[in-house]
Amino acid sequence: MARNKKQLTILPSIEITDIAAEGKAIAKVDNRVVFVPYVVPGDIVDIQITRKKSSYAEGRAVRIEKYSDKRTEPFCEHFGVCGGCKWQMLPYEEQLKYKQKQVEDNLTRIGKVELPEIQPILGSEKTVFYRNKLEFSFSNKKWLTQEQLDSGINFEDINMNGLGFHIPGMFDKVLDINKCWLQDDISNQIRNFIRDYCFEKGYTFFDLRNKGGMMRNMFVRTSTTGELMVIIIFYEYMRAEREDLLSAIAEKFPQITSLLYIINEKANDTITDQVVLTWCGSDSIYEEMEGLRFKIGPKSFYQTNSEQAYNLYKITRDFAGLTGDELVYDLYTGTGTIANFVARRAGRVIGIEYVEDAIEDAVFNSRNNGIENTLFYAGDMKDILTTEFIDEHGKPDVIITDPPRAGMHEDVVNAILSAEPERIVYVSCNPATQARDLSLLDVKYKVEKVQPVDMFPHTHHVENVVLLIKK
Repeated sequence: MARNKKQLTILPSIEITDIAAEGKAIAKVDNRVVFVPYVVPGDIVDIQITRKKSSYAEGRAVRIEKYSDKRTEPFCEHFGVCGGCKWQMLPYEEQLKYKQKQVEDNLTRIGKVELPEIQPILGSEKTVFYRNKLEFSFSNKKWLTQEQLDSGINFEDINMNGLGFHIPGMFDKVLDINKCWLQDDISNQIRNFIRDYCFEKGYTFFDLRNKGGMMRNMFVRTSTTGELMVIIIFYEYMRAEREDLLSAIAEKFPQITSLLYIINEKANDTITDQVVLTWCGSDSIYEEMEGLRFKIGPKSFYQTNSEQAYNLYKITRDFAGLTGDELVYDLYTGTGTIANFVARRAGRVIGIEYVEDAIEDAVFNSRNNGIENTLFYAGDMKDILTTEFIDEHGKPDVIITDPPRAGMHEDVVNAILSAEPERIVYVSCNPATQARDLSLLDVKYKVEKVQPVDMFPHTHHVENVVLLIKK
């Protein structure tokens, strides 16, 4: 629950002037930058300072004196508490403008390389209900909003169990979610049914600090093919109660095509090392792109905005400029989605990925789609992509790289420079680390094209695709 904090410095009537790289808004007070969430440029607010550093400060808006004409009304009842979708108060056109600026600023200030004109960001056709996967957590320590605390409720009279999202910075507190606008509404129906069923039956929710309780996590995955996967993660065995719940879910939602469960008695929530059991239906669902079918298992990674992922992959393929004969290396291939997507226009595609289960899915996806010109390897990228590996498999004509947010290890960058492909297509979910890597590649490559893509409306996150050509 929320705790009272000591009174901190309040700065009155401060104008918000800009948006920062991580989505917080910016005000300037006495030549010091102050970062403030949940406000927009043009707002005039009273700011309570919560943290001071030598060169900047952080604060929160305790009163809005004047609303900006750029502001719109947030549509989610959980806005400002949940921690997600922090840009709901910005019209989508404004969100795209600031994401475009984020890409331009990072490539210019961090990358410091010569750039062509950056193409206008490709917005998402869907701005709500666009995600294909959500994870929810059960907790016996439901977060109480300030309004609930101010209402004078008696804690002994309320149910402190909740099912929803973790409160930012509060690892053991969960906000009970009534309606989330990120995934198809079937996700809300399933989550709320499970929560209410557990309330009715008196099932215990997970206590993260003391490690106890039956109900731990749940996932809902949807696909453009209409398939639906639900995964329930239990902490305690409790066979009879577990089977009653799974039977009730299957009966209430016959549209579920894959109902799975896990018993995770570990200290952490990761399921990559856990046994997944099928209660009913299939053990996987499928996505489709241009007639290709991609298997999505409970542990599989797949871009969470399916429709926008298709646009992202088309841009990647177009930037690669394939004619049918090229040797392509697909680094950080995941389940081989990009590798298989471009394979029909390449001579051969070699995918490399750290997660072995993902590589198994990549191999299956090639075989299932009749693709015979792919080859996949599992292992740490910097250990696999070596001079010996390149000598064995051949120098690539094109390298496609889609690393995690941390970007590429310097050894990987050096291996790419040594391989000297004609073209590099760099797909990034973090333009800051992408810019850093571009500066390293600048010794041999020039940036030819830049195309930002918005995969996550109402957040500050942005994808960016860059084409590099050998100098």
